[in-house]
Amino acid sequence: MSQECNGWAILRPKGLNQRLKRAELRVTMARIGIIGLGNWGTALAKVWCDDGHNVMGWTIEQEVYESIMTENINKKYLPQTKIPDLQATMQIEDITTDCEIIVLAVPSGIILSVVDQIIPHLRPSHLLIDLAKGLAPEEEGGSGIISKAITKRLKEAKKSNSLVVMTGPTIAPEVARGVMTTALVACHDRLVAEKIAGRLSTNTLVLTPADDPEGAELWGAFKNTVALACGLVDGLRNSIGGDNLKAALVLAGFSEGIRLLNAMGAEPSTAFGPAGLGDLYVTATSPRSRNRTLGEMLGNGKSLEEALDEMHMVAEGVRATRMFVKIAPKLNVEIPFLSSLSQLLDGKIPVEDAVRMMVASYRN
Repeated sequence: MSQECNGWAILRPKGLNQRLKRAELRVTMARIGIIGLGNWGTALAKVWCDDGHNVMGWTIEQEVYESIMTENINKKYLPQTKIPDLQATMQIEDITTDCEIIVLAVPSGIILSVVDQIIPHLRPSHLLIDLAKGLAPEEEGGSGIISKAITKRLKEAKKSNSLVVMTGPTIAPEVARGVMTTALVACHDRLVAEKIAGRLSTNTLVLTPADDPEGAELWGAFKNTVALACGLVDGLRNSIGGDNLKAALVLAGFSEGIRLLNAMGAEPSTAFGPAGLGDLYVTATSPRSRNRTLGEMLGNGKSLEEALDEMHMVAEGVRATRMFVKIAPKLNVEIPFLSSLSQLLDGKIPVEDAVRMMVASYRN
């Protein structure tokens, strides 16, 4: 086999081209550690494994670890999805030792405690991706934005690792099945966001770079509240529930979100991208949405405690509603939509009254 170069034939040993291609592939492959193997973390593991990346997942759940290691499947969260190339561990230090990109795929209520565990083991080359669609625990104070709380912890530990927020309309089973999906990757350093978007996008997962991580994260949390409200409508389908009512609630919730989140620092344009309107639509309408499902249970007459007891996956909308309700008065923003939803969650008003109040809250 030869190649012409300035008139001279360069001879290459048989098979060298194939070896060079494999070497180029190894350069572009990432070593990804996913902390948290719920349905979303597992779905991303599947997509990135299929794309040729080296992926290791960490879990504290013995049943999840054993099913992945023995049967190449996460029976608890994605029982229909085989991932033969996924490595699993229950030692968080394995992630920081072997991986360069660390994906935080744990619920918002515990993400900061997990960050505290990994910070002592971070190297300067580590890059963090925050998937949590929620707000920082109440004791953190401040804005409630998880990425800000993580950045604060990194600075206090004298770490300068980049942090990227990833969010968007991403129903995990569909992502794992190979449904075309878009998501936003946002970082204050846009070049970092562009690099991650280029490196981790696949044929079915299209990542768009942006430079408004706080706005992306806030919308990732807020849309769960609207999904809860739309789930109520599904639970009321035999009375006042229907598509007309759901559309009215989406409009009321979205308009209130624009006022509140802009006051909290979100860029206005973020509301109309994958992290805003895109994520809100899929979470409010998909039968697989945890928050919509929880709302449907409430609409069917279950108490919040009964509904939560039936779910083994976290529905972030409850915490998000309560935390936005606490934050809004400090910003002098009126939130009748969220206030009505909060009263329902606290058992102060019945479902139909809450829905009527939320519809009436709409303002241009």
